[in-house]
Amino acid sequence: MAGPLLGIRVLDLSRVLAGPMAAQTLADLGAEVIKVERPGRGDDTRAWGPPFLTDRDGRETADSIYFACCNRGKKSVTVDLSTPRGQSIVRRLSELCDVVIENYKVGDLARYGLDFAGLRAVNPRLVYCSISGYGQSGPYSTRAGYDPIAQAMGGLMSVTGERDELPGGGPQRVGVAVTDLLTASHAVSAILAALWDRERTGEGQHVDLALLDVQVAAMINIAQAFLSAGVIAARNGNAHPSVVPSQVFDCSDGKVMLVAGNDGQFAKLCELIGQPELARDPRFATNEARVRNREQITSALQQLLGRNTVAYWTDALARAGVPCGPINDIAKVFADPQVQHRGMRVEVEHPLVGALPLVASPLRLSRTPVEYRSPPPLLGQHTEEVLSGLLRMDASTIASLRRDGVV
Repeated sequence: MAGPLLGIRVLDLSRVLAGPMAAQTLADLGAEVIKVERPGRGDDTRAWGPPFLTDRDGRETADSIYFACCNRGKKSVTVDLSTPRGQSIVRRLSELCDVVIENYKVGDLARYGLDFAGLRAVNPRLVYCSISGYGQSGPYSTRAGYDPIAQAMGGLMSVTGERDELPGGGPQRVGVAVTDLLTASHAVSAILAALWDRERTGEGQHVDLALLDVQVAAMINIAQAFLSAGVIAARNGNAHPSVVPSQVFDCSDGKVMLVAGNDGQFAKLCELIGQPELARDPRFATNEARVRNREQITSALQQLLGRNTVAYWTDALARAGVPCGPINDIAKVFADPQVQHRGMRVEVEHPLVGALPLVASPLRLSRTPVEYRSPPPLLGQHTEEVLSGLLRMDASTIASLRRDGVV
């Protein structure tokens, strides 16, 4: 069954993670995505290894596993944007596309006439999504930006990690590029909204997304507490600042994350551990009281939870209706029966690797499910196909472009 974005064509001029991930999501949803890369080098992340993909004979390929995580479902076309003929190719492709995604430094594509204004002139219906570190305007707009910088400047690192006075204390970045991933998600939302608006008006528009903006917005309740009450949040490690208990506890053979998000769940927890009186104690009866008496209640819970195993508490608490889960490494994640049931591991056939396992999309649509139509492409794999099929170039023209290093 065709995906919901069947008939939408995307020109992906982006590299690294946020832009490619947004384009991959659109591909999963049925859009045709043409990824434009530099001849001979390609997306920066192709070289971000080891680890690299290995072929059927166990030899390393030229492509990293990092590249594979966010580029499935795309066609790779190599074009040198610094050349007039390369710019002409991208301009002609944009005439035939609905969406452009780019994450060049502000002003870079304007030099080539490939910015929003330049491409809108040839395709007024184009939805043009720019992703940058700091946005298209402002005092930092020309700076390069990466996810960890946005985590630092946008406040996330200030609230991530243990308190300074504890062992290992200090600011920490999140273990995955969460700002890039959030930006990709926002990009998809904005692109779909702009496409819907185009249905009403017939006109495209410019989507301007900044990693810093996304990270500031993602501070959510922490940001609101500052804006409304002047509260500057501190690092709390694995403990939630406003919900108790909501943190990691040691069991006899490992650790669990336990969250009693309301007073009813806390009462169930106390019943299960054989201490129902704790839920009636005025110091702990309400979440507000538990927050004010955090040390006493978490110490009491730790003594009791440490008497049994992770598996025991995970099962018992789940049956009691108290949210709890083990702290899995990535191997245990993919061994988890719920993760397996949800099909979060998929395979696509790669021309060099064979069956290539990939992380599935989390999107579940009942009538038009996501599709995994093709693997992450080899560099320039589809150059001939796109130039001849879409742009109607003849063989001699393409050969000339190759001889001159344009493609």
